[in-house]
Amino acid sequence: MTNALDTTPSTIDRIRHDLVGLKMPRALEALDHIVRRLEQGEIAALEAMDILLSEELTLRENSRIKTALRMGRLATIKTLAGFDFSFQPSLDRDRIFTLAQLGFVARCEVVHLLGPPGTGKSHLAIALAVEAVKAGKSVYFCTLAELIAALARAEREGRLQERIRFFCRPALLVVDEIGYLPVVHGGGNLFFQLVNARYEKGAMILTSNRGFAEWGEVFGDPVVATALLDRLLHHAVVVQIEGSSYRLRQHAELMPEHLRSKASITPPTLNPPSRPRGRPPKNGHPSAIP
Repeated sequence: MTNALDTTPSTIDRIRHDLVGLKMPRALEALDHIVRRLEQGEIAALEAMDILLSEELTLRENSRIKTALRMGRLATIKTLAGFDFSFQPSLDRDRIFTLAQLGFVARCEVVHLLGPPGTGKSHLAIALAVEAVKAGKSVYFCTLAELIAALARAEREGRLQERIRFFCRPALLVVDEIGYLPVVHGGGNLFFQLVNARYEKGAMILTSNRGFAEWGEVFGDPVVATALLDRLLHHAVVVQIEGSSYRLRQHAELMPEHLRSKASITPPTLNPPSRPRGRPPKNGHPSAIP
């Protein structure tokens, strides 16, 4: 009588051959160990199949995540588990973990993380982006300065719309460090065009050390700032972080007293400004704001 569990060399060889043909390297690597457990009666046939497939699936999923993180420019990985919520009591931990469920991505909303420098805004933004990657969402991370530089270069080369389409592809676009560096002349117009193209079509996470009332100064044009906020606050979640520097928490006793203060940034406007009629002025820049 033929054994129902045929693990003869010829059968194993055929399985190995098939795994190579199917490009299942992890399953091939685990095969001998699983067969030994099967022969010793430690696991049943269906369980052996389940383990074999799970090993391969885990490898592929890890590879997918690694590739997606690299393509999304998430070189430094931060996680919510690695964030010290006890150091920032102003943060609602449950609210952050609700954001990690990614409903805001599905609803194409904008998450604003506002607070003084060093309070953990970028950490949280990257951690939420990592959660999105794990869930199979496409993500792209950049600073505002990098984004505007890329758009300005594309405009000079006659490829602006193509570049805007590129930045519209990710389900989640993270723009870090708004307000840290001066925005080049015409940069606000370029950023507006991208924001307008993603409006109600793709989610964003923005981090800034400046309150919304200061965005006119940040972008060098109050009209452009108003047009930006009109869209960025329409479907938005605003998280304001108040407190000392998260990065320097282990050296707080060495910091001067004035740097340990818990000064907050200007609170956000509760009601978004009304949408201006017509187009904001070009300010001498060839890119008109639609």
